[in-house]
Amino acid sequence: MRPQEIALFGTSADPPSIGHRSILAWLAQNFDLCVVWVSDNPFKQHQATLEQRLAMMELTIADLQPEARNIELAPHIAHSRTIFTVEKARHIWQSANFTLVVGADILPQLPKWYRSADLLSQVKLLVMPRAGIAVSPDLIEPIEKLGTTVAIAPVAIPNVSSTAYRHDHDDQVILPSVKNYIQQQNIYQWFTLEMGSEGLEPPTASV
Repeated sequence: MRPQEIALFGTSADPPSIGHRSILAWLAQNFDLCVVWVSDNPFKQHQATLEQRLAMMELTIADLQPEARNIELAPHIAHSRTIFTVEKARHIWQSANFTLVVGADILPQLPKWYRSADLLSQVKLLVMPRAGIAVSPDLIEPIEKLGTTVAIAPVAIPNVSSTAYRHDHDDQVILPSVKNYIQQQNIYQWFTLEMGSEGLEPPTASV
């Protein structure tokens, strides 16, 4: 019996966008299991609490059901250091092969991640393309030297971001169910009122 192929997809989901939904749909179709977690990103200042972001990710996954029944939201493996998340996953799914899913904008940061060599020696790497970001051999080569293989997903992801919603309140980038939850919880109102369009955001470390 062949090992289970598992995609590991972590994101800050602040909030999850239709881009996240497209990624999850593609992963569900191409892997035996897609394991998703929401965590605090050390490179970001989050506007929603971890509990709120987890609830919004639950709504996003629910929007894919029942077609994508092989998506598992796993808050128990979440950690801001990805190496610890992978180690938890390997303990749970001991005979599986793991593929870590990242956005193209993350590649320059990967060699600088905590225990990057240990991390990348335990997983394959799958890069989700992003509009306007080229994935060049110069980016891939130093990552592969750390002990992994790098593939680029053959999928078109909507050119949207969570930042577009937080800064501009562009409702087109999120699902209706997520929009309703945000309005019910009044999550991002303080950010708009206090920081406006000039609020700066540090670099992202996840899709």
